[in-house]
Amino acid sequence: MAPTIAPYGTWNSPITADLLNSATVSLGQIALDAEDIYWVEIRPLEGGRGVLVRRTPDGALTDVTPPGFSVRTRVHEYGGSAYLVVDGVVYFSNFADNRIYRQPIGQEPVAYTPAIAVRYGDFTLDRTHQRLIVVCEDHRAVGSGPHDQQYADNWIGTIALAGATANAADAAGWPDTTPQYLTGGHDFASSPALSPDGQSLAWLTWDHPNMPWDGTDLWLANVQPDGTLGTPRHIAGGRDESIVQPSWSPDGMLYYLSDRSGWWNLYRHEEDQERALCPRAMEFGGPQWVLGMSFYGFINSDRIVGALIDHGQSQLYELTIATGQLNLIHTPYTAIGSQVLVTPSLLACAVASSTEPWTIVTISPEDHQIVTLRRSSTATLDPDTLAIAEPIAFPTTDGATAHAFFYAPRNREYSAPAGELPPLLVIIHGGPTSMTTSALSLSNVQYWTSRGFAVADVNYGGSTGYGRDYRRRLNGNWGVVDLDDCVNVARYLVQRGVVDAARLAIRGGSAGGYTTLCALTFRDVFKAGASYYGVSDLEALHQETHKFESRYDVGLVAPYPEGRATFIARSPIHFADQINCPVIFLQGADDKIVLPNQAEMLVDALRQRNIPVAYLLFAGEGHGFRKAENMKRAIEAELYFYGKVFGFTPADEIAPVAIENMTA
Repeated sequence: MAPTIAPYGTWNSPITADLLNSATVSLGQIALDAEDIYWVEIRPLEGGRGVLVRRTPDGALTDVTPPGFSVRTRVHEYGGSAYLVVDGVVYFSNFADNRIYRQPIGQEPVAYTPAIAVRYGDFTLDRTHQRLIVVCEDHRAVGSGPHDQQYADNWIGTIALAGATANAADAAGWPDTTPQYLTGGHDFASSPALSPDGQSLAWLTWDHPNMPWDGTDLWLANVQPDGTLGTPRHIAGGRDESIVQPSWSPDGMLYYLSDRSGWWNLYRHEEDQERALCPRAMEFGGPQWVLGMSFYGFINSDRIVGALIDHGQSQLYELTIATGQLNLIHTPYTAIGSQVLVTPSLLACAVASSTEPWTIVTISPEDHQIVTLRRSSTATLDPDTLAIAEPIAFPTTDGATAHAFFYAPRNREYSAPAGELPPLLVIIHGGPTSMTTSALSLSNVQYWTSRGFAVADVNYGGSTGYGRDYRRRLNGNWGVVDLDDCVNVARYLVQRGVVDAARLAIRGGSAGGYTTLCALTFRDVFKAGASYYGVSDLEALHQETHKFESRYDVGLVAPYPEGRATFIARSPIHFADQINCPVIFLQGADDKIVLPNQAEMLVDALRQRNIPVAYLLFAGEGHGFRKAENMKRAIEAELYFYGKVFGFTPADEIAPVAIENMTA
């Protein structure tokens, strides 16, 4: 049948807000135990609860985590690596109380660690000493002084394991499970890696003002018979070298990723040198935003399998260590998650493409046979309704080149009237030291393109995946380089004649919300914007944010308080009189990373100037929305908002949004 002719933005889409929540979960934290595979699902319909799922060799899927528990840790606030499975017994961090719970498969969880103000993550098993080695974030001695004195202490500790036959009935007979200090002395620690013989421990540390992608240190120490560590030896890294994922090969050699060449490449620690295995202008690793990232693993002592990023697209590879020969593993996927787990018989990872949602798969190292374990979306969609990512490189400030994925509107049921160009939605990822991929995103991309929007998903300067120099374009230039790149991608697409210059909108969350607000404040290109828990006051962010990011802005903006004038000059809150287009703010009431007052100060300023503004505050949400009803309301409110601003009526039935100062 011929498509219906209808204006862009008014198309009826099968990708509804209800579908996004009912058919979609977030997948991550993959682990292996014998022949069983585990992962964590974040389920919007269960209030954003983290559920550990088990897949047995016969393909059966079962929920391990019962209602009332959520597998999630708040170490560094962003968490990651919140559990470990040991011979059929799960040890996991429970989000509500931060305690570790012990749960033999098929039984109920029982609180294992005492109720003290310590958070746990990055679990590692030490069989020799029958203990867990964990990253501890200790809040017991938090003071009230500036910066470090007001924050928790981060260190690597140990927790004794109960015997194999222990259960809830004999919990009173468990060993003392209070965390015991193993090593620390730095602002942050992560990635404890125990050698196969249990006699050596490697780990990472870093100190303010560095973030882990700026510079980290790799340490190595002998594990003494009593479980203490010998004198640590510095192996690699420093203030200007980022080390990621120390790992041991089956024959007891230490490997790691380093960006010393300008790209995160693989190295092996040898007694007389640090050997580069496969130097390439490609990223074999990524920024350590969360714990437990694993970009490679060992099939055996001579073969590594992992994921790399080349020009923004991910691929799996196999590396022969002895020769340095790199062979790509060809799959239909263009995005690979930050966990690649490897055994001699399989690799397990999360993968995606423009037409496939994030999916946990296993792949045979020998014949590359792919087995699908779990798709993040159960929605069945017509491929002709899915927009396909077009990688674009476009000119930006000072002769530089920036990157994005462009998606043209697509819905087989509709066409626009002759001569009409679509509205453009420029999407800004969070971080800002992060990246967007070409993975199928129903909420960020397809929800919009199937209704008649064009989308540009930007990897502005400062994003990862394009080498250290590209990442460091943002150093000292947050609110400048990212802003210019997002403005210039819109101008580039207008010049290409593929979007409507009069209907340009920009949206982003967290750091992406900051760039969104900067674009609306300091430039006049965009006609509307949506800020999800975005920063409006850099100085307030500096004074109020959590430990992990409390010096992040030193590298991105300027030292504080010496550079206070720069903080003020780049904060939209101080220039609200320059915002002359409608803005919608969406904020979690319990956000501890970007506090609600960041949005509310700017909302008040726009309200007083009679600029159209909408503000939605969601109770029970933190930095990122996890509850189905709130996620539904947020995206529908944003669509309703654009309809009012750009003069179209969405096909969806949407509860009205209060837009102050908006004339009909």
